[in-house]
Amino acid sequence: MFEMAFGGGRGSLPSVFAMVFIAAMLTSACSDAAAANCKSPPAPGLDWSGCNKSHIKLAGADLKGANLSSVDFTLTDLRAADFRSSNLEKAKLVRASLAGASAQNAIFARVEAHRASFVRFFARNVSFASAELQRADFSRAHLIDVDYKKAELGRAKFQGTILEDVQFSRANLSRADFSGASFAGSIEFDGSILFLTRVEGIDLSAASGLLQSQIDMACGNAATKLPLGLTAPARWPCEFD
Repeated sequence: MFEMAFGGGRGSLPSVFAMVFIAAMLTSACSDAAAANCKSPPAPGLDWSGCNKSHIKLAGADLKGANLSSVDFTLTDLRAADFRSSNLEKAKLVRASLAGASAQNAIFARVEAHRASFVRFFARNVSFASAELQRADFSRAHLIDVDYKKAELGRAKFQGTILEDVQFSRANLSRADFSGASFAGSIEFDGSILFLTRVEGIDLSAASGLLQSQIDMACGNAATKLPLGLTAPARWPCEFD
């Protein structure tokens, strides 16, 4: 067919040009399709993977089952959005607001979400594994079966948060604040960093994986309940500037 269209025989220069031309056309078609996806309005099951959706308003958006991997949602308003069964792996959520949003069976693994708001966020069976969540705010959220393995949670807020069956294994919780939080079910802290982590008045008696060395770095008080075999360090309560 190429020979007929371009008049060249096998291995001829016109045939090479034909192949290059067709490859360019296919690349252009794929680019046009990707651009069309990025321009699509929010809807269940859409594919925005790799799109730039920063600095826009998507409050209340229905994004169930959407492919949102590697999307740039920097400073985007995603309040009360529905992320059930969505994939946000490697998405950028820096300073985005997901306040009041919900997620079930969703993937937030390896997201970049510094200073993002997850206030009153509801999550069930959600992975934040290896996510960058420094100074993220999960205050008054309800987190059920949530995986924070290896996540960076320095100075994150969990004030008044309900946590059930949550995994913090090998997570960095330095200076995170659990004031007023409640733990239920299995809470795993094996290998996590608890440097100046605030657990005043928190019941950690059912937590697993905690070592005395971790408790010695944390900040509790006389009302903090610890697992059997662990004791409150003499420096409790901590002094803060």
